[in-house]
Amino acid sequence: MNASMPAWSAIAKGDELPPLELRLTRADLVRYAGASGDFNPIHWSDRTAAAVGLPGVIAHGMLTMALAGRLVTRWVGDPAAVRSYAVRFTRPVVVPDDDAGALLELSGKVGDVREAEPDSCRVATIDITARFAGKTVLGRAAAEVVLPE
Repeated sequence: MNASMPAWSAIAKGDELPPLELRLTRADLVRYAGASGDFNPIHWSDRTAAAVGLPGVIAHGMLTMALAGRLVTRWVGDPAAVRSYAVRFTRPVVVPDDDAGALLELSGKVGDVREAEPDSCRVATIDITARFAGKTVLGRAAAEVVLPE
C-alpha cells in the first residue's frame, strides 16, 4: 500500500473519498459515441438537441455513469473490486461547443461497511454524488466494493 492509499482496515462509515473533477468536451462525446455505437444526434448536434427541447448537446448518460464510477475505482485501486454499481439519471450534463467543456464534480462517502459471507471479506457501500453546474445529475448512485485486505 502506498502513502496515498487508505488504511483499508480502518475504513468506516462516513469516510469520504478524495473528490474528482473531470471535464467533458465534445471530442469526448465523439470518442464515446464511436466506442459505444450510440450516435444519437442529441450527443453532437445543437440543432437536434434544441428540436427535442434540450438546453444543448448532452453527454451520454452511460458516459456520465462511467466517469462517476471512476471515482470509486480510483479509490479502491482495482476495478474488479466493484461488486455492483447503480445510478438513476436525474439531469443531463450539457456539453458546450468550446475548449473548456463541462465540469463534472464527483464525490463519495462510505455509507456502510460490513463483513460479507461466505467470502469473509469486508464490503463497503459507496454513496456517490455527481454534480454539474451545481446540480446533482445522478440520483441514488452507489457502488458496492470489496475492500483490499
